[in-house]
Amino acid sequence: MFDCLIIGGGVSGVSCALVLGSALEKPFMLDKKIGIITHQKGSMLQDALFNNAYGITPGTLGSDLLLQTTKDLQELYPKIEQIAHEKVVSIVTEADYFLVTTTHTIYESKIVVVAVNSSNPFTIEGCLQPYVIPHRKSLAKKNRIQLANNDHLVFKNAYVAGTLAGHRSQLAIAAGSGAAVATDILTLWNNGIETHAHDSIRKKE
Repeated sequence: MFDCLIIGGGVSGVSCALVLGSALEKPFMLDKKIGIITHQKGSMLQDALFNNAYGITPGTLGSDLLLQTTKDLQELYPKIEQIAHEKVVSIVTEADYFLVTTTHTIYESKIVVVAVNSSNPFTIEGCLQPYVIPHRKSLAKKNRIQLANNDHLVFKNAYVAGTLAGHRSQLAIAAGSGAAVATDILTLWNNGIETHAHDSIRKKE
């Protein structure tokens, strides 16, 4: 049983995982099990070239960034389980948790974060299908979709991040979206007390 399972290894998914990973030493996080399914074939980063993304060296290729960020996640926060080469085919609710079925197996998780791209159609069957709507910030001719949500929350314990949350396709926006979801989850786990996670060169509090 995962406490949180992130679906999608692009910008928003890995950003979410990095923030959660950086908080693993907090007292309320010590027993949390977090995973990320990093299936990459549908990522919009595969053909990207970045010259205007804050903190990213100009000329960085999206394909290289995909590899580097999952490598960084593994090296910095090895407790977060990375699941590669599996594609999610359905998410269904079961009592107070989710059954996430992939092309290989079935996982259980108390929270899911869906961070795949906004391509139409939405191929994950199950409880999220009723929330699929046309993308509100994309040109109609692009035929993009999103999941209806309230500040990234689709319904209890089901979150969406990145372009699928209705954001425009910019790396900085996607990264911020994933980080925002992570801090909302941290706050939930911290009994509703607002919290976030970041490192500092100063002495840790």
